[in-house]
Amino acid sequence: MIRRLQRFDMGDLARREHYFFSLYRVLTAALLVFVCFSSYSRSIISIDSPRVLGGVAIFYLIASTAIFSLVQTKLRRLIWASRVGLGLDIMAAALAIQFSQGLDSGIATLLVMNVACGAVVFPLPSALVFATAASISGFVLYTWDVQRTGGLPERSVGEVAVYVLIYFAVTGLAQLLQSEVAKRQQVVERQETDIAGLSQLNDLIIRRMRTGVLVLSDEQIVRFNEAAWVLLGSVPAQANMSLAERSPDLWARFVHWRNTGANDEQAMSVADGTPEVVPRFVAVPQAGRPTTIVFLEDTSMVARQAEELTLSSLGRLSASIAHEIRNPLGAISHASQLLAESDHLNESDLHLLGIVRKHCLRMNAIIENILQLSRRKRSRPETIDLSRWVQDFVQEYRSVQPLGQDQLHAMAEESLPMVVFDPDQLQQVAWNLTKNALRYGRKPGEPAQVWVKARRIDEQGPVVMEVNDAGPGVDPKLATEIFDPFFSTGEQSTGLGLYIASQVCSANQASLDFVPAPEGGACFRVTFQSFQSLARLMDDA
Repeated sequence: MIRRLQRFDMGDLARREHYFFSLYRVLTAALLVFVCFSSYSRSIISIDSPRVLGGVAIFYLIASTAIFSLVQTKLRRLIWASRVGLGLDIMAAALAIQFSQGLDSGIATLLVMNVACGAVVFPLPSALVFATAASISGFVLYTWDVQRTGGLPERSVGEVAVYVLIYFAVTGLAQLLQSEVAKRQQVVERQETDIAGLSQLNDLIIRRMRTGVLVLSDEQIVRFNEAAWVLLGSVPAQANMSLAERSPDLWARFVHWRNTGANDEQAMSVADGTPEVVPRFVAVPQAGRPTTIVFLEDTSMVARQAEELTLSSLGRLSASIAHEIRNPLGAISHASQLLAESDHLNESDLHLLGIVRKHCLRMNAIIENILQLSRRKRSRPETIDLSRWVQDFVQEYRSVQPLGQDQLHAMAEESLPMVVFDPDQLQQVAWNLTKNALRYGRKPGEPAQVWVKARRIDEQGPVVMEVNDAGPGVDPKLATEIFDPFFSTGEQSTGLGLYIASQVCSANQASLDFVPAPEGGACFRVTFQSFQSLARLMDDA
């Protein structure tokens, strides 16, 4: 797009040069007509053949006007029209000198300007041709005067030679000037291209910044980025909207800053239902109306970053504590097993030992989950045929885990696109979801019904794996918390299963979501990236 604009600018510059050249020719022709038909000019100069010179002047004016009317035509035709026009200039000047007396120097001087203009708009070979033609016409007229006056011409050969030198000199100087102007033009165009590119880059960066940016002129919002209007909770309905009308609370902060010069660092909500922000105001020193830049920093982003750092630190600390607890816990469990083998224990003591062993196993499961979370292996994605994988997984789960009266079904569509996931980690995610569905996805007094599905949401949608159950479902109030670490609704759960599964999916460019099932029960959906989608992302990168 920029290159097209550059070509257009260069063509427009050349068109302007030809425009002024043609306009100058029209003015020169009009001046010659005035000289031919004005009684005042005839008192100063003498014309040998008034009718002939008058006809030449009128023809020259008509031809110049016709060439001037071609300014809006194609540039190539315009160049040829200018060449014809310069040829007419030389012929008209020669005829005017021939049929008049007292205009020799003036007409020759005017022709110098035409030759110089031709050297500006034409390349060097063409410019030299016209300079040579003007020089030859001068010598031809001098020879004609010598023959007509019998060796006593009014002009000397030295005067003719001086004008010849002037023609070639102005041609060379005009060419040097044109070359320098062209170089300067190229430098300016490159700088304009760089500036335009930097401006577009800056606009893109500011527009995509997560920090909201507003530019105020007095109290009017003159510029903004996308994040600013998201944080303000609205899309602008009109340009130059008043800040006081858009957000009275933010306007109050602005007035406070303008009066005191200090930013209030307390977080605030500038509109209903929007995150809290910390507004900061910066004055832009410039002439004219005062301009202020407002930065709206989303505090929720800082809170999420702090939460991630806290979870990371907590994970390392928990892993360290779990490692220290594991050894004494193993000793307790081993001692309880040895004590259970004693013949001197009654039923009450054996019941208590069972409680100890049961809770040792639970604590060991918590420790294993914490260590698994802190030592999670790096994913090694592979292409997977999800339809076949789901069938194999359900068959393996049935053979390894006793289901009793519970039922586990596999439902897979045929000819699904290949998905990309670490097979071992996909096994871990599916195993965790299926185990939870069999444990919690049952109605009181009834066996569990669980389906593991592989399908596409629609014809062009992504491939998903869903684990559905026919149980009571998930309380909508808790749906946003079930993927948080250590969140659990059961006494025997560690609260890390869904969190680990969600993290594993994220590491494989997939997502794990809870989807309310219309027919009842719970549905946990893993949305995969297809092999083709990842290939396109790599190509774009």
